[in-house]
Amino acid sequence: MTVTTDTRPRRDHGQDHPALWTSLLPPSQHGDDALCAVSARGMRVRFADGTELLDGDSGLWNANLGHGNENIARAAYEALRDASYLSVFRYEHTYARRAAEALVELCGADHFARVLFSTSGGAANDLVMKTARHYHALRGQQSRKLVVGLRGSYHGLTFGGFALTGENLGQQVYGVDQRLVRHVTPNDPAGIEKLMRAQGGQVAAVVVEPVLGSGAVPLTDEYVDTLLRLREEYGFLLAADEVATGFGRTGDMFASQRWSGRPDLLVTSKGLTNGTCAAAAVVVSRAVADAFRDEDAVLSHGETQAGTPVTCAAILATIDETRRLDAVAQGRRAAETLGAALDRLVAGHPLFDRTDGIGLFRSVRVRTADGEPLPQAEVPGLVAAVRRAGAIVHGGIHGVQLMPPLTATDAEIGELAEAVRTGAERYAESRHTGGVR
Repeated sequence: MTVTTDTRPRRDHGQDHPALWTSLLPPSQHGDDALCAVSARGMRVRFADGTELLDGDSGLWNANLGHGNENIARAAYEALRDASYLSVFRYEHTYARRAAEALVELCGADHFARVLFSTSGGAANDLVMKTARHYHALRGQQSRKLVVGLRGSYHGLTFGGFALTGENLGQQVYGVDQRLVRHVTPNDPAGIEKLMRAQGGQVAAVVVEPVLGSGAVPLTDEYVDTLLRLREEYGFLLAADEVATGFGRTGDMFASQRWSGRPDLLVTSKGLTNGTCAAAAVVVSRAVADAFRDEDAVLSHGETQAGTPVTCAAILATIDETRRLDAVAQGRRAAETLGAALDRLVAGHPLFDRTDGIGLFRSVRVRTADGEPLPQAEVPGLVAAVRRAGAIVHGGIHGVQLMPPLTATDAEIGELAEAVRTGAERYAESRHTGGVR
C-alpha cells in the first residue's frame, strides 16, 4: 500500500485555520498529520505522517469485524449503483423493508415488531425520548414527560441525547434543556426506587446503557432486575442504549439479551453497519408498536439520510458477515485473551489499578507513581503516550478503554496490551521528569 504524504509546510494556525474543524480537540491540535488517517485495513490504520497503528478502538467502537470488509463494501457499492438515494420519509423502499425485517429477527420477533431508522446514536436517543412520550400520550397519560438516565452515561451530543447524557460535557454552556431529564446513580437500586416513589407517575422512560460507555461499567443483574420490577410497577418504558454494546461486543449479539426481561426500545448504531455508514436504528417492542397502530398515529420524526439504500444494504451485509464469520463466538475467544492480558497487567505492574467491563468492552485504570488515580485531566496525555507506543485507545475513567474488533487475533491483542503497558510507563516517566516522550 502506497501512502502519499503532503510535505508542504503546515499553515501557521495563529494566522490561518485548517479547513477541517476536528471534533472534540482544541484548535491547537487541528491539522496534525499524526492524527490524520489515510487508510484502514483489518486492525491497522495508516496515518499521513507515515505511521501505522494498531486500532484498539475499532474505529470508535464501530468496526466490530475489522476495517475493510469486502462483502460489506460490495453490498454498499451495489446499492449505490442500483438505487442511489431513496427515502423512508413518507415513502418506503425494499432495502429498508428487508433491513427492518432482519433487525426484528435478530433482536427477537417474539418481542420486537418494528424498526425506526436514524443516522446516529445521539439522534436515535432523541427518537427514543419522543417515541416514549408519544406512546404515553396515546394512552391518555400526557403528563409522562420525564426521561431518566444514569450518571456517568453517554447518549450522544444532539440536544436530546446531550440532555440525557449523564456526564458534564458543557450542557449548560450550550443551553441544553434538562428540565425533563433526571439522573440517578448506576447500580444503586435505592436511588432509582426513591425517584420512582417521588415521580414515577411522570416518568415516560428509563434509558440505560447495559455497559456504561464512560468507564466500561456493566450494570449489575440486581440493578437490571430492579429496573424491570419498577417498570411493571410504575408503567414507564425501559430503553436499552446498545449503540456501543450491540453486535457482539459484550459476548452476545446484544447485551440486553442477558437480562431477565427485555427492553421496550433497543437502540443500535456503531456496529450496525460495521462503521461504514451514518446509521442507527430503534427497534420497537410489539406493545409500543401496537399503541401507534391502534390509533393510526404519526410519529413526528424523520431524517433525510436515515434508512437509505446504501445504509440498509450495509446493515444486511453486516448481519450476514457476522454470521458467516461466527464473529460473536470469535469475540468471546478474543475477550478471554484480552481479559487475561489485562489481569496480568494489573497483577504484575504497580501503574495499573484495576480493570472493568465485559467482553471486548474493557477499561484499565492507571495510577500515578505515588499510588493515586491518574488525574482525569491527564488522560489525554496517557492516550497520546499509548498512541506513540503503537496503538489507538480511547480515554476512560483514570485510564484507557480497549475495544478491539471481534476478529482480533491473540497476537494483535498481545500487541495492544504491550502498547498500553509501554505507553503508561513512558507517561509515568514523563510526569516524573516534567517532559513528554
